[in-house]
Amino acid sequence: MPDNRPIGVFDSGLGGLTVLKELQRVLPNENIVYFGDTGRVPYGNKSNSTIKSYALQDERFLLSKNVKYIVAACGTVSAVAPDTAKALPVCFMGVVENSVKDAVECTKNKKIGVIGTSATIANGAHKRLIEKYLPDAEVTTSECPLFVPLVEEGWFSADDEVVIGLVERYLKPIKIAGVDTLILGCTHYPVLKDAIRKVMGDKVMLINMGYSTARAVKSDLERLDLLNDGKEPSVKEFYLSDITSGFSKICKILLGEETDGDKVGLVDISKYEASFD
Repeated sequence: MPDNRPIGVFDSGLGGLTVLKELQRVLPNENIVYFGDTGRVPYGNKSNSTIKSYALQDERFLLSKNVKYIVAACGTVSAVAPDTAKALPVCFMGVVENSVKDAVECTKNKKIGVIGTSATIANGAHKRLIEKYLPDAEVTTSECPLFVPLVEEGWFSADDEVVIGLVERYLKPIKIAGVDTLILGCTHYPVLKDAIRKVMGDKVMLINMGYSTARAVKSDLERLDLLNDGKEPSVKEFYLSDITSGFSKICKILLGEETDGDKVGLVDISKYEASFD
């Protein structure tokens, strides 16, 4: 039976819009509710316990919107706090595991690179999962904390010397390792794909977590018979915990379309107080 309830998507900020973009592409008939915790961004430099508490609050807000499925469109939450989903009454999908599965399937020389926020890399979730699915893999990781502000400032052109210089600096150990597959372990990073490809070369496969996740969500919805029938136009709702200046500009960069900031709901996320023990 068709299910027109929305898919809930949350992120620590607006990077998850790249996941929303892929969900729209793979599942064009689905309604989507997006929550960005812009009042507490970034999660990448917070403690694990704080990240887990924030994730629980974000999930509880989305449940209040009667969602049928929740996607953590945040590499940090997916790496650090996937266990927050255990008590959810709906299915949950992070962005880490399916990107790892795609990387393991793609690699030919078993040398895989991972770039992400400081918290994501320190947690080591990608590396553990890669070694689970491909025990003899060689995994090289690199923290890239300045990529997010770079993207949100609109600096991502492969022709920009500042962008290329920073990409070269962060990816140097990845390139030296000779990886043939690179996981873009933060949802902002696909915007930098042209610059990353220019530095790494065309022979290195770039894994977009959003696309990997969207395909997995589609598979789940088909298996669970939760697909929308598409008889009505799909709807997107946006909610933030703090109104962000330049929201429309960032939407254009990350989502690829203009979004009117006046149509964004403001959420007092503290009302969804939660703690993780």
